[in-house]
Amino acid sequence: MEASVLGFGGSEIGYEGASLRTVDRLLGAAIDAGLNVIDTAECYEDSEALIGAALGARRNDVHLLTKCGHPRGYGRGDWRAASLLSSIERSLKRLRTDRLDLIQLHSCELAELRKGEAITALERARARGLTRYIGYSGDGEAARFAVGCGRFDTLQTSVSIADQEAIELTVPAAMKQQMGVIAKRPIANAAWRYARRPAEPYYQPYWTRLRALDYAFLRDAERAVSVALRFTLADPGVHTAIVGTKRPGRWAENARLLEAGPLPAAEYERIRARWKEVAEPGWTGQV
Repeated sequence: MEASVLGFGGSEIGYEGASLRTVDRLLGAAIDAGLNVIDTAECYEDSEALIGAALGARRNDVHLLTKCGHPRGYGRGDWRAASLLSSIERSLKRLRTDRLDLIQLHSCELAELRKGEAITALERARARGLTRYIGYSGDGEAARFAVGCGRFDTLQTSVSIADQEAIELTVPAAMKQQMGVIAKRPIANAAWRYARRPAEPYYQPYWTRLRALDYAFLRDAERAVSVALRFTLADPGVHTAIVGTKRPGRWAENARLLEAGPLPAAEYERIRARWKEVAEPGWTGQV
């Protein structure tokens, strides 16, 4: 599966209540810019339904990815095989397609992965032709187990200037397994935008980390996005980076920022060195 270096993340359009008109423009602009990866999840409110309605005849222009395991909302996991298969079938209806390109277990806990039932459910879905590939989306010890078990085709995990644990502990192992690697949160939620600690908990860990890391490039907003994206994509194990947005113009902006070319090796190593100098033991991968 040939993936574009940037992919579209569908959480914002669901959680922030985007209109179908906005999503139609958003996906049209993204596909026109060369993006061919769309990633969403069953629990991102109306995200799947919006994407399905907006894609229409352009379904075959993209690789369609979704996640399962939280049919009643994120944080209320249900890893029983029957629930997962039912969720996958519901996702197909919402996305208006007869087959997914990738279905992923969504932050499934380590204990559940070890039981094996959830992984077997995805394998059954693949055998039934409901999906081409199966993957794991998550971080930390559970992600490392998912890589090591040898049963998944892909890994989606956090890789950014503010989340570098996977660069050493997970991505190299995934490379050895010849897994596809999808980087989530590649711009660290752009948490540097906030002068004060943000009220939304989703942004707080990265805001705290970036304040301590104090990278010089964060003082220039446009350069910050460019360096952050290019840092993530500089990892040889990362195949695509998922970016969420509600602004159709974002894709042209990102494409322009990437025209600067690969991040110079010296700058990449400076960012890595600063992380190793400052990072605290609790700075684990953010789920």
